[in-house]
Amino acid sequence: MSVETGSALSGAAAAGSSARASGKSIERTAKDYWPFVLPALIIVSSVILFPWLFTIWMSLNEWKLGGSIHFAGLSNYAKLFTDERFRDAVWQTIYYTVLATGLPLVIGTFAAVIFHEKFPLRGVLRGLYIMPMMATPVAIALVWVMMFHPQLGVLNYLLSLVGIPPQLWVFSPKTVIPSLALIETWQWSPLVMLIVLGGLASLPTEPYESAMIDGATRWQMFHKITLPLIMPFIMVALILRVIDALKSFDIIFAITQGGPGNASETLNIYLYNTAFPYRDMGYGSALAVVFFIIVIGLSLVMLWMRQRNKWDEQGADA
Repeated sequence: MSVETGSALSGAAAAGSSARASGKSIERTAKDYWPFVLPALIIVSSVILFPWLFTIWMSLNEWKLGGSIHFAGLSNYAKLFTDERFRDAVWQTIYYTVLATGLPLVIGTFAAVIFHEKFPLRGVLRGLYIMPMMATPVAIALVWVMMFHPQLGVLNYLLSLVGIPPQLWVFSPKTVIPSLALIETWQWSPLVMLIVLGGLASLPTEPYESAMIDGATRWQMFHKITLPLIMPFIMVALILRVIDALKSFDIIFAITQGGPGNASETLNIYLYNTAFPYRDMGYGSALAVVFFIIVIGLSLVMLWMRQRNKWDEQGADA
């Protein structure tokens, strides 16, 4: 064995000893930190777990605010099967979620394709387009209530310019859900645009060069190349929008409080009305637990679909 080789082995052994010593040092350091981390961990876990455990416990009791508490078992959950208002709330939640997810996805994707192209004042227009995301829900609600006014609102004035008769918007049971979804579309299609725009910026140029050589039209390139490649980003936007639309409360409550009648009473509004104005904390808690299970279940299904979707692989390969 040469002198150089022996020196190298000695150096490697010394490095190994140093690494083991360093590992022990890191382990000891992590253990030393536990007493400092544990109180914060207990507090955070309590803040997250206690409200849900308390809600589940309340859902198993009959409890009117100001009255006594009686254990009722699963009777609050059994009541859901005969509650017609609960079924209406479920249907209105689905209707609202479909509209408040589909419209922003289509419009946001279309806007992303437009803003991906280079044209004068593109940066300024992008900034103006994302401004609705920065507004607070109550301020948005107040502005749109004025715009929806049947006699004084600007929307009916704009419709009159093209010969369309005035609409009742949020003041009619038939149009209240689409009108509320219109606000969601106005506020959150910029978020979809930003997500899809990020996907468009990462696309390779080679497929487009080959398609141009083959004489493909712009629509064919969008349909056959762009859309499949940005589908993983659209799926991310879809998941975010579905979760957000399901738990939407502030704008609906500020504008209609579930009305007219119960036409816009989604599950969120119904459980709030049950728990607080009607003071039925037990049944309201059962509604909250069921709604939580629906949201979590739907979110897990969509995440599972995204993991299994072949578009992910195409996007990753790109």
